[in-house]
Amino acid sequence: MKKLLLIFALLFTAAASQAVVKTVPAQYSTIQAAINASVNGDTVVVSPGTYFENINFRGKKIVLTSQYYVTQNISTIYSTVINGSTPSQPDSGSCVIINNGEDSTTVLQGFAITGGSGTKWNDEHGAGLYREGGGILVQFSSPVIKDNIIYNNVINNVTGVNSTGGGGIRIGDSYVRFYNNIVMNNTARYGAGIVLNYCGGEYRNNVVCANYGSYQFGAGSGFWLNGHFTRPTVIENNTIAGNSATSSISGVYGNGGVTATIQNNIMWGNTSPNPTQVQGSGFTLRYNDIQNGPSFSGNISIDPQFRDSNYVLAAGSPCIDKGDSSTQFNDREDPNNTGFAKYPSLGGLRNDIGAYGGPLARILTGQLIGINDPVTSIPNDFRLYQNYPNPFNPTTNITFELPEQGSVELRVYDISGKEIEMLFSGYKPAGRHEVTFDASILSSGVYFYTLKTDKALLTRKMILIK
Repeated sequence: MKKLLLIFALLFTAAASQAVVKTVPAQYSTIQAAINASVNGDTVVVSPGTYFENINFRGKKIVLTSQYYVTQNISTIYSTVINGSTPSQPDSGSCVIINNGEDSTTVLQGFAITGGSGTKWNDEHGAGLYREGGGILVQFSSPVIKDNIIYNNVINNVTGVNSTGGGGIRIGDSYVRFYNNIVMNNTARYGAGIVLNYCGGEYRNNVVCANYGSYQFGAGSGFWLNGHFTRPTVIENNTIAGNSATSSISGVYGNGGVTATIQNNIMWGNTSPNPTQVQGSGFTLRYNDIQNGPSFSGNISIDPQFRDSNYVLAAGSPCIDKGDSSTQFNDREDPNNTGFAKYPSLGGLRNDIGAYGGPLARILTGQLIGINDPVTSIPNDFRLYQNYPNPFNPTTNITFELPEQGSVELRVYDISGKEIEMLFSGYKPAGRHEVTFDASILSSGVYFYTLKTDKALLTRKMILIK
């Protein structure tokens, strides 16, 4: 802990000499207590654990983060949980509320946000009483919300409200920068994933999946947009997939004069009585892969070929290098392969369509969605198996076994010892696990893969032949 505090102190001294780093639970037993004690410019750092709280930023222009801010280890996100299932007031069940004029210096980063039931309130545009914002409720504010897992928030209909919306997050009259989040398995009557009501903002590189619009409008289980805002709305490089609704459409739905630029997104496998994946007269659609969608302005309608349930693209996906060709949208360059994209983007530098394309692409998945870990029995020892197939081209599977839970790193190296890729870094339960390695951008040759835990270091050789 002392080392972490020193790191944070060094990070923030240059930016704001008067800023203070507050830690939870070392200094404050609850997140809310740390927020209450903060002043503008402070940073609240939360250690792994489950915090049964319904927090409110109370207008504080602060950074609220897990240790992911420093470690960049995704297991820190999954293990730092804001659970809003036990609100002190049953009508104030949002896990996080940001509604007092917070600006872009307010940051929410690196949490698993779950168990929220929404907040009952009168809609600011006179539409009546609603219950909204299961995971997060934002109003009249402009925060940055990034690198969070917003999941399993459920807003049930209650007597006396017109409807329920924004199971994952509800944003109203605000301009939000919403980057690299996973919004999944949330439930509400409409906008089960994300509701944008009279909003602008930037919504980039998010996975919005498996959300359920339960009744009434039922629309927009991925995104639901309504009303015109003075600043632009950009929905870019998202994967919106596997959402469902009982009525209307399930992907992206807009009405009430809403306008938005929607580009470089995948909208696929969203189900409802209407097979349309996106609907809105004020939408500008460019370079998207939309099931049953238009084919103009660079849009395609071809199975995106997801490699796995993380929605990472397979090597032969038609979405690779099919996004907007402007250099500002380029994938990050692999430092070891000039002219090729850095994983999780694939192919060349032109933008991949979907959440893993563009300059913000990164992987947050691996525990909640994705890597399906069959555990048939608990092994007696650490084991790293020979990859299969071997030799391979271009993909192969790597299996390992853990006799106990713990942190795991799985890396690939070339024959000179240079690291090629981090296949997995994070927490794994005891049992057997399997990860797929895609070597599409690599040259033929001998490579090594290494499994590192707190108690073991194992290495095997594999051969790529093209």
